[in-house]
Amino acid sequence: MSIVIFIIGILLLLIMPKLGAQKSNAQKIGGEAFTEVVQTQADLYKSDTGDTTVSLDQLYEKSYLSKKQYEKAKNEKIVIDSDEETK
Repeated sequence: MSIVIFIIGILLLLIMPKLGAQKSNAQKIGGEAFTEVVQTQADLYKSDTGDTTVSLDQLYEKSYLSKKQYEKAKNEKIVIDSDEETK
């Protein structure tokens, strides 16, 4: 019985660090994808309105971003450049 518990403990020690790394990787990819969503919405806004500059506030006011997306973009400090790229 104690051998089984020992083996399970060893397996957990091997698996746990990999789970943490996968979570970090998933968060990074999710952040990059969100930045692309904001940029796509900014491009769509520019195309629809003919404006050359756009801000997060404008995207939210004109319903190109939901309230949740707007707040997340503000929290992550996403800034839309005038040359059609986000940082």
